[in-house]
Amino acid sequence: AVAPGRIQPDSGMTSGHRVFLFLCCCRFLLCASGQCVKVFSTSTEECIHDLQGHTDLVTGVLLRPSNHLQVYSCSLDGTVRLWDFTDGILIKVIPTFGHWVCDTHPVCLTQLFQLVAVQLPQSGDQLAEVRELSAVLDSVGSSPAATAFGRQVRSPPVHLFSLKEDNKTGGKNTFTCISCHPKDDCIATGHEDGKIRLWRNFNHKKEYTYTTLHWHHDAVSSLCFTPEGTNLLSGGVESVLVQWRYNQPSQRDFLPRLGGAITHITVSPDGALFFTSHSDNKITIIQSCVKVSAVIQGLVKGESVRTELMVDPRSKALVLNGKPGHLQFYSLWRDKLLYNLDIVQQEFIHEAGLQQFEVVKAAFDASGTWLATVEERQLKDAELELNLKLWIFDNGTQSFVLNTTISAPHEAQITALCFQQAADSQTTVLVSTSRDGHFKAWQLAAPAPAHTEGPSWSCDFVGAYHGLVPYCCAFSADGSLLAVGFQEVVTVWSPASWELLATLSQPPGTVRDLCFGRLSCSKYLLGTTAGNLLCCWNLLTCSLEWSTSMEISLLLADPLSENMAAFCFQSGCTDLFVFKPSEPRPLFSHKAVCSGKVTRAVFAPREEMLESCEESSQWLNRSQLYFLSQQTDLMTFITKAEEDRMTDRRKQLVIDDSVAMTPFYLLLGKHLPQHQDRRDAASGLTPESTPLPQSSAAIKELLHTPAHVLPSTSFLCSMFVQSLLVSVTGELKTREQIKSSSSNTFHRAIFNPPTETFQKALK
Repeated sequence: AVAPGRIQPDSGMTSGHRVFLFLCCCRFLLCASGQCVKVFSTSTEECIHDLQGHTDLVTGVLLRPSNHLQVYSCSLDGTVRLWDFTDGILIKVIPTFGHWVCDTHPVCLTQLFQLVAVQLPQSGDQLAEVRELSAVLDSVGSSPAATAFGRQVRSPPVHLFSLKEDNKTGGKNTFTCISCHPKDDCIATGHEDGKIRLWRNFNHKKEYTYTTLHWHHDAVSSLCFTPEGTNLLSGGVESVLVQWRYNQPSQRDFLPRLGGAITHITVSPDGALFFTSHSDNKITIIQSCVKVSAVIQGLVKGESVRTELMVDPRSKALVLNGKPGHLQFYSLWRDKLLYNLDIVQQEFIHEAGLQQFEVVKAAFDASGTWLATVEERQLKDAELELNLKLWIFDNGTQSFVLNTTISAPHEAQITALCFQQAADSQTTVLVSTSRDGHFKAWQLAAPAPAHTEGPSWSCDFVGAYHGLVPYCCAFSADGSLLAVGFQEVVTVWSPASWELLATLSQPPGTVRDLCFGRLSCSKYLLGTTAGNLLCCWNLLTCSLEWSTSMEISLLLADPLSENMAAFCFQSGCTDLFVFKPSEPRPLFSHKAVCSGKVTRAVFAPREEMLESCEESSQWLNRSQLYFLSQQTDLMTFITKAEEDRMTDRRKQLVIDDSVAMTPFYLLLGKHLPQHQDRRDAASGLTPESTPLPQSSAAIKELLHTPAHVLPSTSFLCSMFVQSLLVSVTGELKTREQIKSSSSNTFHRAIFNPPTETFQKALK
C-alpha cells in the first residue's frame, strides 16, 4: 500500500531528526541514527553496537526474513547493507542507488520517488552487484511512513483510490501514513486532519469501502498494527499513544504525556512491547500500552539552538536548548540526558503560529554556582518581552533554583552574555550587551543583616560608546579586562573601576566574535569581523599584531591551553583550524568536517589528561572539541586510543547482556571488575576479598568470537595451550612458595565461613 506524494528530492530526508525502529526477539532495539545504525539493549538501555559504514543518512532498517540475526540497512548513499547486528559485522554491500527498505524485500525510492523492487544477489562476495531491478509504482510519497506491505505480496494490477484534498467540512484528507493488517485485507491510513480510515474490499475495482476513526486533533504521524492484528496504534503531535480495538473501534486506550510528538511506532514480534520515537530524539519503551518501562533519550532536538554550547563546571555536562523553554544537561561521557531545567516555567502549547517565550542566551560562572539565562517573546504589533534570570545551584536538590528575575533588563534584544570568569574574584559580575546601544554590568549584592532572603542581583554600571551597537563581549582569563565590540570598534574596560582603557583599531567590518588568549598567550585578543577577517591584537602595545582573510563562522578558545579553534566556511562546507595566537602555522587542520556552517561549539575539559598522543592530536590532550552541524548533529574529534576503548566497552556490554542471571553467575560477581580498583585503592586486599582468577584474553577471544569467523581448530589449539604456559622470563616461584600458597588458599577455602552471596547461590 502506497500513499501519494509530491516530487521533492530533499523533503526532510536529510534533517537527521528521523528515527526508524526495529525490534528483534525483545532483546535488541535497532534504530537509524544519522549515518549509522545503533543497536540498543532493551534491558539495560545501553548502546551495544554502532553499525558504521554508510556515507550518508540511513533511512531504513529491516530484519532479514531468512536469518533473524542479520539486518538490512539502506541509506541516501545509494546502498543497501547487510549486517550481523549481534556482532557488529558488515556482511554485504548492495549498490542500488535507492533510499529505503520495506518489509518483504529491499525496495528503494529514487530521486523521483519511484518504488523499485531489487532482486537480492546470492553471491558470497561482500560487494554484490544488482542484476534485476523493476519499477513498481511512480509518484510515491517521500516519507518512509507512506509505504507498507501486507500479509501477501503479489503482483496484481495496481488499484488506485483517492480522496479529495479538502472536504465540505474543512477537513484535510491528505495522506500522512499507512499500515497494513497482518491477517486481514485491511489498510489503515492516517490523514492531515487527524482522521484514520480503514479501507476494505480494495481488490475489487470501484467497490472499496472505508470506515473513519477520529481522535487526533492534528495530523496522524504514525500507524502500526499489533502482530495478531487485534489492535491498531496511532500517534501524533499530542504526545499520546492511542490503542484502537480492531473489531470494536469505539473502544480506545490512551497513554498520555509521553513528552514529545510521536513520529514513529513499532511493536515487538510477540506484542509485549511497544516502541515510539519522538520529535525530541527520544525512544520510549512501553509495556503493552500500560506503562512506560524505559526511555532512551538522545540529545534533545528542538526547533533551533539559540544558546551557545556550554559545559556545566560542576557536572561537566553539555548544556544547550532542550525542550521548548528548557535547558538540557547532557552527559558527554555517558552519552545520556541528565535532566531538563525549566527556564520559562510556563506550559508549552503545541499550536502553529503561537508566539511563546524562548530561551535565547545562557552563561555559567567559573565555579558553576550561578547560571544566567535570557528569555524573549515577540508578539505581533507589540514590544519585545525580555526576562533576565539568575539561578543558583542548590546542593540539596542538586539542581539550579531561581534567585532573581529582572524584567526588561534592556530596551532591545540582548546580543551577548558573559560572566567574569576569575575563580578567585571577590565579587561575581555578569555583563550583558544589547541592541539598545548599552552594555550593563550586573553585580551580586550581599543581603542586608535584617534580611534573610539571601543575595540578589542589581545593575552596577551602564556603558556605551558613541551610540554604537555592541554585539559581543568577553572577559580576560584573570577577569581584569573586559572587551566589548561596538560594531567596528573594540573597546577595553577595567571591571574594577569601569574605566575605558583603550580602543583597538582594525580594518572595516562589524566585530562578531571576541576571544582573549590563555596562559602564555594571554596578551593577545582575537576577533572576527563581518568583512571575513581574523584579527589578533597585542594588548601590551594596543596594536594589530596580525590579520588574515578568512570567512570565520565561529571562533573559540580552549580554557585549559593556549589553543584556539576557528571554523571557516567555504564552498558549502566548514573547515577547522586549531592554532596558537603566537605561532604562524596551525597545529591542526581538517577540511570539510561537515556540510553547512558551524555556529555552535565548545571545548569540554577532560577529567584526565590524555597521555602519549600523536603529535597531530596533542591539542586534544586537555580538552575535547564538540560542535553542532547545520543539521543539529553533535560531532567531535577523538583519538585512536579513545575509539578502541569505546569498542572494548561495547563488547563488554554485549557479553553482560547475553549472560543469564544464574546462581553461578551471581556467585562469580557481575560487578567485581568494576569495583576492584576502588577496593584496592581504599583499603587494600584482604583475605576475605581475594579476587577470583581472571580468565585469559585467549579464552575470552575463543568464547566470544562468532564461530563462522574463527580460524581452524588446529590453529586455535596451539594458541590456547600457549596462553596457559608460564613465561620463563617472568619471576618463577619456588616449589616451597607454590606449596605454601596452595596450602593457604586451601585453608581459607575450608575454614572461612561462606559469604552471603555464596549462601544465596546454594539456596
